[in-house]
Amino acid sequence: METQTQLHSNVILIDAEYADRVAFDLTVNFERMITRRISVADLPRWLDCLALDGGLRPDEQTVQCLFVYPKDMQRLKCFAPSDFREDLDGKAFSDNMGEFLLQSVPVESLVTKEDFFCQCLETICNSAEVERVMVVADMETYGRRVKDIVAQAEKKDITLFAMQPLMGRGFQQELLGYSLMEALGIRADELPNV
Repeated sequence: METQTQLHSNVILIDAEYADRVAFDLTVNFERMITRRISVADLPRWLDCLALDGGLRPDEQTVQCLFVYPKDMQRLKCFAPSDFREDLDGKAFSDNMGEFLLQSVPVESLVTKEDFFCQCLETICNSAEVERVMVVADMETYGRRVKDIVAQAEKKDITLFAMQPLMGRGFQQELLGYSLMEALGIRADELPNV
């Protein structure tokens, strides 16, 4: 992550490629289950849900959202807005949760996405300005490294979002699927046996 990036007290760090893959899988599975077409996820709604699940409440606050993505990936396929350079990078929106500052962070070919994501997370966790960190990472692939980093963080309120329960210390956990279902417009009353 560029050293000149100013970090704010509330940061959402997202592995964009992973989030897009999970949203696609949920769309395919739930379209079969509820027998209707599901449109792309509402990105601002999803970020609101992540912030709420991460412990934030409606207020006048700033939430910095960092999307880490492979340089050859130009857009999210399952979210709107979606283009990293045109729609997301340097953009912002405000709602009852506060102001969300969006930043797209491409992974250069000199480093793997896993290494770069973990370096970003370490920088965020070591920043004195940051108080609350919400992380959407591919926990199945490089989750051990993520958990090692957050275990070393001091005086941070950290929430990890994953599709499966996690064990570890120094963080709270939320299931990623719930926030994505909300952003995809999947209602509980549509699900069988709920």
